[in-house]
Amino acid sequence: MAAPLLESEVDVFRKVFKLYRRRTPPPDLSDVLDFSKASASEKTVPVQLDTNAVSDVDAARVGLKPVMQWEARGLSGFPGFIFITNPFLSDAQHFWIKQCLKTYPRKPNVCNLDLHMAPADTQDIWGTSAPSLRRHSDLRKPKTLLEKLRWVTLGYHYNWDMKTYSPSHCTPFPSDLQLLSRHIAAACSFPSFSPEAAILNYYRSNSSLGIHVDESELDHSQPLLSYSFGQSAIFLLGGYRKQDAPTAMFMHSGDVMVMSGQSRLLYHAVPRIVPAPEELQDPVGFSPQDTRLVEPVTAEDWLVCRSYIQDSRVNVTVRQVLAAGHSFPDRVGATESKKRRHNSGDGDSLTLMSSIQWWRKESNTTDACSSVENWIDPPVTVTVP
Repeated sequence: MAAPLLESEVDVFRKVFKLYRRRTPPPDLSDVLDFSKASASEKTVPVQLDTNAVSDVDAARVGLKPVMQWEARGLSGFPGFIFITNPFLSDAQHFWIKQCLKTYPRKPNVCNLDLHMAPADTQDIWGTSAPSLRRHSDLRKPKTLLEKLRWVTLGYHYNWDMKTYSPSHCTPFPSDLQLLSRHIAAACSFPSFSPEAAILNYYRSNSSLGIHVDESELDHSQPLLSYSFGQSAIFLLGGYRKQDAPTAMFMHSGDVMVMSGQSRLLYHAVPRIVPAPEELQDPVGFSPQDTRLVEPVTAEDWLVCRSYIQDSRVNVTVRQVLAAGHSFPDRVGATESKKRRHNSGDGDSLTLMSSIQWWRKESNTTDACSSVENWIDPPVTVTVP
């Protein structure tokens, strides 16, 4: 007979995750921290940003307010964690949402649909999906490719099976997202941050993200940046162990989260997507400036974006993979190290490919396309690095 677990050994994080993921009865969200209303909360602390790191002109170029107008706070007991409440200028979110839906899923970037579709079929996910989404009918069938999208990788493409990055699997990182991320990081006192990889996660209303730590990057001295667009999410931030109780907080559209220093390698998860407190209004338009990267979104494009985000959320996490001046370690040694870590895991999550194999076995399904397509639909949890 197994010895009973001590209280200190109980997986508290998983209990909280299941609580917020529960559908019936729905959980009480009254204790979820809302940074947009948390200025007087005892759980939060003010964060001093470097207001001289980014000029107002440079901030506006990527759709950001002047740094001195940002509302940045941290959490008591979580040094290095910074939460910036929607620092974007009016209408700028619309541009970044369009980039996430129309531009970033394009080849040569990689997405989950590539697992069971030919590259030619995923070359223009937006173009094949837009006509149906513009009609915005609850009766439209089947789902568009955009609605089947679950993740996209940029820059160094993450190997979901081995949980590694590779110099041989890399495409140019988007210059607009690179500049946005450099400005955010610089304002948070990381002037040398170099965006090299990004993972975009596309959440439907009943999606979730499993408990994990972002540790695959080879340089943990630089922060991890997280952008949230569309519907809101409940984000859980824990400690270095799953026995540590996590803090629940809302992430609303436009919010930016920075995990750095002692908070860079903390357990975290997204158990639930919830309706946004207010709908993102249609863009009213602005006069584009010659030096501005953020461009007005056309009414035609926004109709597609609005149809998508009315019940979905997009999250973008940007990372620096290598320390400045460093290169990837010996491939064989790194691979063997990753294998040992992967095989000695605690069962928190399955990697994407092994999960698909498990799904096929459990469902007794042999049709590869059907298997993968159904597996990537929510509420299945996919864990990112």
